[in-house]
Amino acid sequence: MSIDTALYSDLKNNFTEGAIISTQSTADGTETIWVNKDFIVDILNYLKNRLTQPYQSLYDLTAIDERRRNNRQGQPDSDFTIVYHLTSFEYNKDLRIKTPLLGEYPSVPSITGVWELANWYEREVFDLFGINFIGHPNLRRILLPKSWKGHPLRKDYPARATELDPYVLTDQMREIEDNDLKFNPAEYGLKTKAEDTDFMFLNIGPQHPGTHGLLRLVLQLDGEDIVDIIPDIGFHHRGAEKMGERQSWHSYIPYTDRIDYLGGVINNLAYVLSVEKLAGIEVPDRVKFIRVMMCELFRIASHLVWLGTYAQDLGQMSPVFFAFNDREKIFDIVSAVTGGRMHPSWFRIGGVAHDLPNGWEKMVQDFVNYFPKRLKEFEKTIIQNRIFKARTIGIGAYTTQEAIEWGITGAGLRATGYNFDYRKKRPYSGYENFEFDIPLGKNGDCFDRSLVRMGEMRQSLRIVEQCVKNMPAGLYKSEHPLTTPPLKEHTMQDIETLITHFLGVTWGPVIPAGEAIVPIEAAKGSNGYYLISDGSTSAYRSRIRTPSFPHMQMLPLISRGYTIPDLLSILGALDFVLADLDR
Repeated sequence: MSIDTALYSDLKNNFTEGAIISTQSTADGTETIWVNKDFIVDILNYLKNRLTQPYQSLYDLTAIDERRRNNRQGQPDSDFTIVYHLTSFEYNKDLRIKTPLLGEYPSVPSITGVWELANWYEREVFDLFGINFIGHPNLRRILLPKSWKGHPLRKDYPARATELDPYVLTDQMREIEDNDLKFNPAEYGLKTKAEDTDFMFLNIGPQHPGTHGLLRLVLQLDGEDIVDIIPDIGFHHRGAEKMGERQSWHSYIPYTDRIDYLGGVINNLAYVLSVEKLAGIEVPDRVKFIRVMMCELFRIASHLVWLGTYAQDLGQMSPVFFAFNDREKIFDIVSAVTGGRMHPSWFRIGGVAHDLPNGWEKMVQDFVNYFPKRLKEFEKTIIQNRIFKARTIGIGAYTTQEAIEWGITGAGLRATGYNFDYRKKRPYSGYENFEFDIPLGKNGDCFDRSLVRMGEMRQSLRIVEQCVKNMPAGLYKSEHPLTTPPLKEHTMQDIETLITHFLGVTWGPVIPAGEAIVPIEAAKGSNGYYLISDGSTSAYRSRIRTPSFPHMQMLPLISRGYTIPDLLSILGALDFVLADLDR
């Protein structure tokens, strides 16, 4: 990787000696600069607001427990490291800023004054690592209960429940848990009354049909009007990142299916691309086309779930049945190709599990021929329905600048009119070989977000049809030695390949030390796996950047001043998945 010497020199010249520590080469080629924690706020503010080509988006913020890592590759000494992933959509480039921290429970200044978006990310790091953020407005757990003991992503925290004492829920603990669930407005800086009114606080969820799963929203109401919202998340949290540091590189693939559980193999792709980047694996063209075809089919399937349930949220009963029926047609293809349905876990490091079956072309082409007519019907009966339009036009709107400020990606960003799609701007898996357009909105409201997703289904259909017509011949898996597992037919020809197959299946490959992330355009926004290898058979750090996490944090901003029925319109238009939110 070549460091941007101009940027590095710029930072060195604009900050005092000791502020900029060093640079680092990474497997993904992302410019990486280590900075002193005492200057982190000023440096990030400079990169966001004063740089000639600024990094206006905080793509992700996470941490690494370095205390058991062997291959630091000349990096500064640190017990923990805070990692800030910055993105410039305008100039289509990324920057990774790292801050080394020493001590068992270190502190670092909060950057919520630079990006309000950092609020939840810093709370997550505090929750799972025990790192304190000085100046944070409300530093408290976010994914785990208030009564939880310890910080699970620290390396000294057990990875398996069998390593812990049996869980016993005593009467005393039940009382503590019940008290913790009681909402105290003062803890969040909310007033109970204004000059001429008393505010009411209303729970929506955790069990509510409009939340599509376990999500609690505490509403501060002035009559019917929403004054503020406090999202209470984490009900679906199951330690997906901790699992990624326990499973082998290969055996973790099925776990990725359960992140955005409506996205299927799209989750696999984000993960295996990062592993392949670490290992230096190049996949055959046939693999790229197969992956693209399956991802676009799952993009349509995910959007169909959104369309049917959103229409239901807004009062229409029939569309959900029609949308789910068409989704079943996609699952017929998926099951014929992979053997699975919602969670096929079919992509592999270096390829896919097996080649396409005989007759796949007809199944896919039949769907390509069938679906355009259905999209026209959905457009007419749902999107152009006067009640649907009345409940979505002008509701929950935000600008392009607000979207970038709050980490909104995917259809939510493009609904503001901003043209950024990773498939076009940073083509991966061969997307540069396909002709398709990027649907855009204008107003950034619920209606435009709906229009964009409808347009995306049409474009996905174009891509799938091109896969059918132009599918390359060749291998369905790379012949790279770290591909897991190697081609089966080779294992019966020589003992070396048989041994490699055995080790790859039982222990998994040993991925070279390094770090990488390959952001992709998932169904709900940008998804990426920031993976760190210590030269072992499993990830040292497995970070999952999901779109639903920043999207949900923006909910209070775009809901204030609206009513409760409007809130359900706004929630549905976000198109979140709670497992994607909570991991």
